[in-house]
Amino acid sequence: MTLPAAQAFWFLPFVLPIGLWVAWSDLKFMKIPNKAVYALTAVFVVVGLIAVPLADYPWRLLHLVVVLVVGFGLNVAGALGAGDAKFAAAMAPFIPLADARAFLMLLAAVLLAAFVTHRAARALPALRAHTGDWTSWRRNDFPMGLALGPALVFYLALAAASGL
Repeated sequence: MTLPAAQAFWFLPFVLPIGLWVAWSDLKFMKIPNKAVYALTAVFVVVGLIAVPLADYPWRLLHLVVVLVVGFGLNVAGALGAGDAKFAAAMAPFIPLADARAFLMLLAAVLLAAFVTHRAARALPALRAHTGDWTSWRRNDFPMGLALGPALVFYLALAAASGL
């Protein structure tokens, strides 16, 4: 990973609650709130001015635009929800281009683990008794926020740990 540990330390305390909120919201409602997308974007815009070298800052913001365009294309094709596309775009500036491949591999692993965990959890009657109103238990599609938010948190945590 090329993300400096100092950047990860700056971002992680702000990204962690947003990532957990997105995972929970997508599980319960099958929706990623726009407020979460705005909050994550605001974290990068504000904290990024401190954490990211000024020469890299606009290029990292460009990641948001590129991922948003690709995400909307995937949404139109029916491959991705609109909230997932917007949240992925908001995540993009946190990841330097040099780490894109490593992040996508991490995302794939987190996505697989989240999918298996979600499907196993919804089959447990005791868990469903306590969370019976969660929309994701009744739908066949998968709440991608359960993977997206935690993948960014894990990425930042791994980068922060590399500096210890």
